[in-house]
Amino acid sequence: MSDIFKTITGPSEAKYTEKMSKFLAFAFPVKSAAEARERIAAVANKYHDARHVCWAYMIGPDRTESLSTDNGEPSGTAGKPILGQINSFGVTDIVIAVVRYFGGIKLGTSGLIAAYREAAREALEAAEIVECHVPESISFTFPYMSMNDVMKLVKQPGVTVLEQTFDNTCAMTVSVRRDNAAELRGRLTAIDGVTLH
Repeated sequence: MSDIFKTITGPSEAKYTEKMSKFLAFAFPVKSAAEARERIAAVANKYHDARHVCWAYMIGPDRTESLSTDNGEPSGTAGKPILGQINSFGVTDIVIAVVRYFGGIKLGTSGLIAAYREAAREALEAAEIVECHVPESISFTFPYMSMNDVMKLVKQPGVTVLEQTFDNTCAMTVSVRRDNAAELRGRLTAIDGVTLH
């Protein structure tokens, strides 16, 4: 499984109108289901006079955690089309909430599905989508005399030092993209005195 995933860099929004009904779509980057629910609650609170606030989220680099709701709209007409757009764009760590103001004309099931899908799509198109890598942490200790060899390795592009302690026995935690973690571990253990934790 690749360690690459796509997400959005910051909030975005879009407005879609269909037969006098207004659909306001808001997309946010999130790191957890709890954070997604906070964003949904904030949108629902801000637009408390709206008839429906429907939403969907996708969490995790492996895209394994998702949830959607129709919030009173006919089953399958709102949450699923929003989640469908998240899947179409292949993004994760995202929540999209769509606020609907009823315009007096019923849209019917297919009309609602199309409207929620379009509002979500436009919010995603307004967002900046970036590729990210799943990070993996590697912690290890090493004797002071191995410092030069260790520093040569951890100063390479793509390796980030998270914490370090220099003493008689030195300790370090680094972060590297998951696809490169096995190779880095191998190169570290080839250095005299390095012990992985």
